[in-house]
Parts: sequence; structure tokens; C-alpha cells
Amino acid sequence: MARGHQKELARQRNDKNGNSNKPTTQKGTAAASLTYQCSVCKAQMGDPKTYKLHFENKHPKNELPAELKDV
Repeated sequence: MARGHQKELARQRNDKNGNSNKPTTQKGTAAASLTYQCSVCKAQMGDPKTYKLHFENKHPKNELPAELKDV
């Protein structure tokens, strides 16, 4: 019973601090970090360097997107 009360207090404290909008699962956190999407195969990557490597290796015949030219 005491642990349930602690959980409720923690939830209220997080709501008050504005932390309730954060993803609470590993899957939600991982999905939130995938910000780049390949224009050819729609694969998702977390950073532009990985996206550029993916594009050069998987789609060598296609022209590099404008967003990756300066990376």
C-alpha cells in the first residue's frame, strides 16, 4: 500500500514539473530519437551522419539529397 502512495506522489510531482510529456518506454524513446527518414526506402535514422552512410551504401545510383550534401 505504501508503494502505491509513493507512485502517486511521484506522478503528481512529475506532472507539476512538466515531465509527463516524455516517452516512458524504451520503444517510445527510441522512436522519438529517429528524426531522419530515407527518401528512397523510408528507413529511419537518428543522425545525419548515419543517414549519409546509409544513403551512400544502400542507394549508390541515386543522387544524394540536398540535406546531406553539407554533412
